[in-house]
Amino acid sequence: MAAGEGRRLRPLTERWPKPVLPIDGKPVAVTLVHELATFCTRTVVVTGHLAEQVETLLRPLPYELSFVRQPPGQGSADAVLRAGAKPPYLALAADTIYEAGALARFAAEANGTDGAVALAGEARAPLWHLGPRLHEGLEPLPGRAPYELKEVFARAVDAGASVSAIQVGRTRSLTSPVDVMRENFPYLT
Repeated sequence: MAAGEGRRLRPLTERWPKPVLPIDGKPVAVTLVHELATFCTRTVVVTGHLAEQVETLLRPLPYELSFVRQPPGQGSADAVLRAGAKPPYLALAADTIYEAGALARFAAEANGTDGAVALAGEARAPLWHLGPRLHEGLEPLPGRAPYELKEVFARAVDAGASVSAIQVGRTRSLTSPVDVMRENFPYLT
């Protein structure tokens, strides 16, 4: 999911979308696509805000990638529906990177469950596994926009779905301007 406006990172994200911003000098979206390609055969990237920049960056990569556009303010559950994936699949936000191999380990551990959410330490990471039962729960979308995956998961748990919480280790994300500076320019701390 690479469609958000990145409001907390303004003014940076007025010019560049969050997924093209770097962690360790590499665009987060590129790092994620390389990691996904180690165990996924197909990746759908949902773009929105400044979509052309994300698509231009990722299109030359040597993987099976497709792009779907999402209007602003629709949320993560809407993004997943627009991707048109067949369960089981992973949904992740293009503003967080994981330790090498963590995405594949998460997918393997979540395989066969109704759904799973990733935990990084005590916090939930923006990484979800949707099995057939969770996927069915996407429609109708809960409430009104923005439609969020956390609401879909909560509704599924209330209906008796089995959702696992799986530790993924350390994550690094683009959540605030301070984090961007700390992650990319450590000599400034």
